[in-house]
Order: sequence, then C-alpha cells, then structure tokens
Amino acid sequence: MNAKKQPAFTPTFPWLWQSPVRLLGFGFGTGLAPKAPGTFGTLPAVFIAGLLLGSGMSRLALALWCIPLFFIGIWICNRTERDLGVHDYGGIVWDEIVAMLFVLACVPQGLGSWALAFALFRLFDAVKPPPIRWFDRQVSGGFGVMLDDAIAAVFSIAAYYLLTWIF
Repeated sequence: MNAKKQPAFTPTFPWLWQSPVRLLGFGFGTGLAPKAPGTFGTLPAVFIAGLLLGSGMSRLALALWCIPLFFIGIWICNRTERDLGVHDYGGIVWDEIVAMLFVLACVPQGLGSWALAFALFRLFDAVKPPPIRWFDRQVSGGFGVMLDDAIAAVFSIAAYYLLTWIF
C-alpha cells in the first residue's frame, strides 16, 4: 500500500477557519485529530443523523440527501486537497461523514445498530478490501476521495444485514 503524502505544513484550526470549505473538508475540525482522524471524522455523522432523524426526517429522506452531499463533497475534497497540496490527506473527512450518514440512513435506529454499523464502516474504510482498494488507488481527485468511502458504505450496509440475519 502506498504511504499517504504529508502536506508541507500542519493544518490547524486557524487554517481551517480561513475557509468554510476547509472547515467542512476537515469535518468541523475532527479531521485534525492526531490519531485516527478518519474515525474521529466519522463521529459528526452520528451526531447529524441523530439530530435529523430525531427531529422527524425519514431514513429515506436522509439517504436521498446523501446524493447531493456526495457531489458537493467532490468539490469540497478537491478544494481542500488543492489548499493542502496533497491528494486524499487523512484529515479530509467529509467523505467519511457523507458515507456514514448514508450507512445510518440504511440501518435501523438504535445504539446497538448504529454501533455495529459504525464499526463495520470503519473496518471497511480502513482495511479497504477489494474492490475498494482498487478504486482508492485508481480514481483521483475529489471524486476518488468520495468514491472509495461510498463503496465502503455499501459494503458496510450489506455486512450489517448479513450479520443481523445470521445472528
């Protein structure tokens, strides 16, 4: 596996606050976590999904909202990558947020369901089994950043339902 490139500088909160796009790209700052930024970057999705679904939004509506968020994410990730000078930097976590929102829209609400879905998504996103790894390596730019997480989300949903069916 190729090592991720590092930017010429360390991103900081003041740097994020200079641009709303950077702030979104870094998951409202969660992508600045020194360890496991992808995991910390996935957490805002749990909060956002909880607020939206708890306020009466349907799971279908949340899933459908993920479509424009995906395409907006291509632009957000492209701009944040450009500002950093690095492709698919680990702190860019908008892709994790959108993918996790989709996962949470597709599984039943509840602490146990969401914990399992979160763990499965993090597993598929971190390990990147085929074909996720192929897309991660072959598709560049903001589309590539968003695409491998979208595929990991689909794998996570399938694994969730397979596991709940088996057990």
